[in-house]
Amino acid sequence: MKQRVFEANLTLPKEGLIKLTWGNVSEINRKLGVIVIKPSGVSYDTMCAEEMVVTDLNGNLLEKESLNPSSDLATHVVLYKSFEKIGAIVHTHSTNAVKWAQARRDIPAYGTTHADTFYGSIPCTRQLTREEIESEYEKETGKVIVETFKKRNIEPLACPAVIVYGHGPFTWGETVEKAVQNSVILDEVASMALGTEQLKPTITAIDSYLLDKHYYRKHGVNAYYGQN
Repeated sequence: MKQRVFEANLTLPKEGLIKLTWGNVSEINRKLGVIVIKPSGVSYDTMCAEEMVVTDLNGNLLEKESLNPSSDLATHVVLYKSFEKIGAIVHTHSTNAVKWAQARRDIPAYGTTHADTFYGSIPCTRQLTREEIESEYEKETGKVIVETFKKRNIEPLACPAVIVYGHGPFTWGETVEKAVQNSVILDEVASMALGTEQLKPTITAIDSYLLDKHYYRKHGVNAYYGQN
């Protein structure tokens, strides 16, 4: 797990999703009762697999010589407890997705590139209250993500991404590789959506039948995309 999480974290700067130390990846193994996550503030140029931080499912450290875990650990813990089918989480401050977070807007499904991965708009959460921010900020961030999916009746694996109001994106997946891939796709469709609105400000989301076709040919019961 440490090696996988380490390699996944290194993928983020390679894909242009982060600068400096602005991101983190974690993986969960519910049978073993552990979460592995990037250490806080450690340079991607110097960190190694052994430095990945191991916690229990509540975020408590399990190794005596451990570095401090990512400051976003509490957000990851909330998401793992609420979204039981996910196996890994990625948080970045990728430029295009953050533009939508700072605009406080959902990312609409304007085309099939979006629909291949995300079933409908990628939601933006509500703003956290001052009390939520000043109490347990990272935990409350996880809670507002869960609240958004429950209120909108969104299946987490059907839309494996969210934009946190004024903050940035989180993505997830059944595997750590899939969670990272979803971050790459998220930033691409965020850029495409912005360009689409610049070219045609009156544009509307694609028709539901086209959305359905592209999403379900990859993810439906009778999916036929690829070599499965």
